[in-house]
Amino acid sequence: MPQRKATAKSLRQTAKRTVRNKVRKTRVKTTVRMAREAAREPEESLQQAIRQAYSAIDKAAKKHIMHRRTAARKKSRLMRAVNAAKSS
Repeated sequence: MPQRKATAKSLRQTAKRTVRNKVRKTRVKTTVRMAREAAREPEESLQQAIRQAYSAIDKAAKKHIMHRRTAARKKSRLMRAVNAAKSS
């Protein structure tokens, strides 16, 4: 148990932020997975899935859940995977 009030408050804040960040990270992973799966389906669902994945990645980077270069790398790898799936 913390000895100071400020330390206790810090622990409470960290717990809240951890939950919030976990939700955002999970949303990124889910939308990216859905976009990769949509690459094997018709074009309309693919465009929407890519848009949602890009949005989730950009929001996570904006909120500093992930580094902006990590976000750029994820978007790049997603598009490479989608293009490879479309060409095959």
